[in-house]
Amino acid sequence: MRPQVMPASPAPGDVAPAVLAIGRPDFPNVLIDTLRRQAAVGHCMVFALNRAGAATCLLDAGNIPIGGDLGAVYASQFHESDPNRDALFEAEGGAPIMLPSFAPRMYGARYRKIFFHDSGIVDKCATAIWTGDTCFYVNFYRIAAQGRFTAAQRERLQAIAPAIGASVARHFQEKAAPEQSLAALFATRAPLAGLTPREQEVCRRILTGFSSEAISQELGISLHSTLTYRKRAYERLGISSQSELFAIVLGLLAGPRSLN
Repeated sequence: MRPQVMPASPAPGDVAPAVLAIGRPDFPNVLIDTLRRQAAVGHCMVFALNRAGAATCLLDAGNIPIGGDLGAVYASQFHESDPNRDALFEAEGGAPIMLPSFAPRMYGARYRKIFFHDSGIVDKCATAIWTGDTCFYVNFYRIAAQGRFTAAQRERLQAIAPAIGASVARHFQEKAAPEQSLAALFATRAPLAGLTPREQEVCRRILTGFSSEAISQELGISLHSTLTYRKRAYERLGISSQSELFAIVLGLLAGPRSLN
């Protein structure tokens, strides 16, 4: 089964906490909290795979006590027998994908015993995104006490997967180049850098989920001024909604680190 290419168009408030935590030490905790609220994810693990075939566990957060051990074992040898491996390496760079739905029969007996039976994992969804020569492989799990993902939860994961994948990729790139923070997108990356300082302040708060009234209060300006700055910013960016603004940010997060 081939992976499903997902459109990068989540609602701004849905994953904003994780996006805004990029580059921060608490990113893993914010990420799993966001995933729990949005789709009742129990555990999240992130692996980096390269074209040479090596794997590294980058993130392990949630309710699986032996998650760290599973990550180490997977990275050392079991990534080579992952049934998603072909789909991962067939994917084109830059396009977030949703991997095929979990089915126990996809996995060998030893894999099933270690990663599902012994750990209590009963369901899994996964997304991935290539950035350069690195694939960021993001796995979402549910344990026996939670039961399997519902159809609605799977649909929700599909909706937010592009934003989550892009955020994870940027976070681990930021760790290598901390000067490239999320805030720096507005200062250094076109088209956001073309906004005036006040327009940038308004847009950054829109991304956080602030209402126009809350933005006015925080910046100490009138509601009329806030609406004017928003209108001007949207006109400069060629957009008409906060969803389109969020899509611009996600595009920059998923793209290369070099400045425009």
